[in-house]
Amino acid sequence: MANSKYEYVKSFEVEDEVMLPNLIVVRIDGRDFRRFSEVHEFEKPDDGRALNLMNACATAILEEYPDIVFSYGFSDEYSFVFKKTSKFYQRRASKLLSLIVSFFSSVYVMKWKEYFPEKELKYPPSFHSRAIGCASKEVLQAYLAWRQNDCHLNNLHDTCLWMLIKGGESESEAQKLLKGTQKQHKNELLFQKFHINYKNLPAMYRQGSCIFKTEVEENVKYNENGTPVKRLRRKARIVHSENIAGKKFWNEHLSLLKEVGGFTEDVEKIKPEFVRSFQFENKLMPSTWIVIRIDGCHFHRFSEVHEFEKPNDKQALNLMNSCAVAVLEEIQDIIFTYGVSDEYSFVLKKDSQFYQRRASEIVSVTVSFFSSMYVMKWKEFFPQKELKYPPSFDGRVVCYPSSKILLDYLAWRQVDCHINNQYNTCFWMLVKKKGKSKSEAQHYLKGTQAQEKNELLIKEFGIDYNELEIMFRQGSLAFWQKEDKNMPHESKGSVQNSHKKVIVEHCDIIKPNFWEAHPSILDENLPIS
Repeated sequence: MANSKYEYVKSFEVEDEVMLPNLIVVRIDGRDFRRFSEVHEFEKPDDGRALNLMNACATAILEEYPDIVFSYGFSDEYSFVFKKTSKFYQRRASKLLSLIVSFFSSVYVMKWKEYFPEKELKYPPSFHSRAIGCASKEVLQAYLAWRQNDCHLNNLHDTCLWMLIKGGESESEAQKLLKGTQKQHKNELLFQKFHINYKNLPAMYRQGSCIFKTEVEENVKYNENGTPVKRLRRKARIVHSENIAGKKFWNEHLSLLKEVGGFTEDVEKIKPEFVRSFQFENKLMPSTWIVIRIDGCHFHRFSEVHEFEKPNDKQALNLMNSCAVAVLEEIQDIIFTYGVSDEYSFVLKKDSQFYQRRASEIVSVTVSFFSSMYVMKWKEFFPQKELKYPPSFDGRVVCYPSSKILLDYLAWRQVDCHINNQYNTCFWMLVKKKGKSKSEAQHYLKGTQAQEKNELLIKEFGIDYNELEIMFRQGSLAFWQKEDKNMPHESKGSVQNSHKKVIVEHCDIIKPNFWEAHPSILDENLPIS
């Protein structure tokens, strides 16, 4: 990060490490997937292709992140269990939950056509996520038992509900018929009325899917005489088991015993009061500015693989801007956002009650939607380039208690934009125009100040840094702007009607005159000085 007088704002970032010896579970859930399934006409009560798409995304997660050793999912949710010794992202909950939900969302969009070749993906899917600390193997066992019990109860209910609806009942009538019924009653209803033995339905629907890695022998090459050379490889495997929390299932897989530990007893009964502890979450401080900052994960490699123009790729930046605009339009509590390179900061209004100010919900939904949108819009900005692998972003949410500190946060990010872009411009000119290696260019620029870099660009390359495109030097600001339009009226001819639209500007947000010229951006008057 660049050094500046604004760096004090970093002190407001709260570390959220899941301390050892807690086991880490990240659970994702579809956001408003009831509507998503209706719009995309999923088969009811279970759509095998939709479930297999979820399983494919979860498999990709296990293959991408070795620290995740087990996952369990059903319907539109998945839980990912990290090995007990994991130090991934220093065990910071916000990083883990945002990275997993981002990658999952990107894969979901990329794989959509594989599972629904005849269906258009009509809008970006998004997911919630949260990190759960399990203090022991027994707590993890109870968590898994709870989720699989939910799978069974929900699927049994939905199977009955949709069979009644398909049989001519309205949804409200079907709900009324099922209200208060127990499992046995539902099983009897299915058998007697629809000739369905619930236990004969596919195990994936009734029991959910678990994925973990097992050692598989594979041919890696062939000897000169044609005989294969075999090696053991760890491959993700999908299993549908009746009791994923049972000691027999868990203990018979050596990889799980090694990375997590075994279960000594079976779970006899799930205690509601114990289950509720998994759902506890602290809320962000009221009456503070909430900022969600997302950053591209390993975007240095991503930009190289996709051959982004250096030092700045205008299309890549416009893609980021377009995704940020979409987030503003989707999440109405976000009032403006500032971005540079592969990062974006989203500012929620001070009195926002978005997701009751629950940090994990706020950051995960934002980064998930952004990631899905990035993949969906790729072809719009790179029509000639294939998206070779799923992009991912990590995120964090920070509260700032005053408007002045919020402005200083934005100034910090814009100073960073300037310093990094000036350095990168010099660096890539030395590499591309002078033929220096990357290490030589780094050594050449080490310790140089802003003025020296400006002189280098002018003398060696004839470039006036201040004349470069403003988006590169100062980043992008997207915000809601009110506009008055004359709207026809039946009796009065025309009336003034207030409308809003999102606009993108590239400007100096450190100087107070920008905010004075745009008083409508913020919910309250900022103390500009």
